[in-house]
Parts: sequence; C-alpha cells; structure tokens
Amino acid sequence: MDKKAKKRIQTLNQRLQKLRAQFAGSKQQMDDPDELKNLEDEIAAAEAELAKLKGS
Repeated sequence: MDKKAKKRIQTLNQRLQKLRAQFAGSKQQMDDPDELKNLEDEIAAAEAELAKLKGS
C-alpha cells in the first residue's frame, strides 16, 4: 500500500467518524427526515471506498 492510499484511508476513517456522529445527532433530533437518508448514503459510500482500498 502506498502513501497516497494510507492517507486516503486515514481521511476516510476521520470522515466516517464525523458522519456517524452527525447521524446519531440527526437521529435524536429528527428535524429533516431526508438528512438521515443522505447521511446513510454518505456513510455507505465511504465504507465501500474504505473496503476497496483495504482490499487492494
């Protein structure tokens, strides 16, 4: 794994942490139901990219 991939993995892990915190807060508040779906989609996309990077 090269430096660029390691940096991308690190960035994705940080982004996932922030997204999961936003998701938890949004779940409690429930102001905008579309926001939950958008956050779920972003989390899924980030996890898929992370899995792809770790697999290579």
